[in-house]
Amino acid sequence: MKLYSDSELAEILDRKEFRLLSQTADSLGMECYVVGGYVRDLFLERPSKDIDVVVVGSGLEMAKAYGKALGRGAHVSLFKNFGTAQVKKGSLEVEFVGARRESYQRDSRNPIVEDGTLEDDQNRRDFTINAMAICLNAGRFGELVDPFNGIADLQDRIIRTPLDPDVTFSDDPLRMMRCIRFATQLNFYIDDDTFRSLETMKERIRIISKERISEELNKILLSPVPSKGFIDLDRCGLLEIIFPELYALQGVETINGRGHKDVFLHTLQVLDNVAREDGDLWLRWAALLHDIGKARTKRWDNVHGWTFRNHNYIGARMIPSLFERMKMPKNEKMKYVQKMVDLHMRPIAIVDDEVTDSAVRRLLFDAGDDIDDLMLLCEADITSRNEQKKQRHLDNFKLVREKLRDLEERDRIRNFQPPVDGTEIMETFGLAPCREVGELKAAIKDAVLDGVIPNEHDAAFEFMLKEAEKCGLVPKDKYIDNNE
Repeated sequence: MKLYSDSELAEILDRKEFRLLSQTADSLGMECYVVGGYVRDLFLERPSKDIDVVVVGSGLEMAKAYGKALGRGAHVSLFKNFGTAQVKKGSLEVEFVGARRESYQRDSRNPIVEDGTLEDDQNRRDFTINAMAICLNAGRFGELVDPFNGIADLQDRIIRTPLDPDVTFSDDPLRMMRCIRFATQLNFYIDDDTFRSLETMKERIRIISKERISEELNKILLSPVPSKGFIDLDRCGLLEIIFPELYALQGVETINGRGHKDVFLHTLQVLDNVAREDGDLWLRWAALLHDIGKARTKRWDNVHGWTFRNHNYIGARMIPSLFERMKMPKNEKMKYVQKMVDLHMRPIAIVDDEVTDSAVRRLLFDAGDDIDDLMLLCEADITSRNEQKKQRHLDNFKLVREKLRDLEERDRIRNFQPPVDGTEIMETFGLAPCREVGELKAAIKDAVLDGVIPNEHDAAFEFMLKEAEKCGLVPKDKYIDNNE
């Protein structure tokens, strides 16, 4: 973080877009301030593209005048129902709103809005670090207005609300998710009174749409250390409400002196391991959900102890309903997460046994282009405290990766289709679609994956003829020759 004087802030903002904002506001006789995240990130020395501007007056009028001042290529969007506007030109994007005061009803997060002062507008902000404003009017250009000492909270790395947190969170319960999200993204701590309010007001989250909650979860997942956010969600009681499947993974049960690991904490460790290596949101979702089926499959066996048989399969089946409830996309992204959850035990099973070509081919076939992501997830899944065991698994995974590369170069298995397809089988034997066609196609696929035949058409065709002969099937041309 870096502290700036007002004169230094004026120098930083001495750019065409801000000087034009200043001139436009002065010409209209309006007070004008850049506020919120742009100001916060300026002090944190973080990049920020979105510029939020508050004017004491009509934000719509200011936006129209600013768009006109920007000239050719500027696009102005007015949202009259909300009293907000957006101006875009090239990479520049500025959001405008008139200063306002807000009041809320118990059953809605949509406020009753009235015109207000800058003080009113800062009072309604979610956190002190987002309530700072910098004046853009010529006479006060660069002057910081910080009524809640947000600068001190930035220095102390604290998230707190400007006013009573119970009121702040009750008015707009989404702010509870944003509180934890900002703490996770910025690696800040949540003020004690603010955290107690999260615990007190947690039930209010039920009035928030699932889409908005999922958006905040995505931002937590994309943070450098996402486990921090999920631990805070659990500590304050929100996790049980918004994500009961994840909450259910918590705890250790012991029978006859034998306990299993805490699957929730293990999951967060896997998530952080993935986050250190890859920034993809959906791979992080796969890490978060890879053991989601364990709560439903946990069993005690007097011989084997605690078991979670088929938890990968059960977990994969849970994902569509989970995505639907959380209003997340039920498209190829969901299918990717399902695939990762379903397959995440396969590489581990291979390294526990002998690493055979056949097993690796089948893994490559089933994973397709996602094989590298799957291997990364499986390596992240090794969280044993036994360093020798951990290293042994990692060394075995290296062997699997080497075999994957060798077999891919030699056999071209990734996303392969059997060299002889169903249409050619039907044409060869004069068949309509039937069980025998499917069986022959499956036999060809298995022969290639097991290394019985190479991944080539002629070899596959000869193999098909031999397999068909066992079933009493005769190629059309031979049947015709025999009856002439």
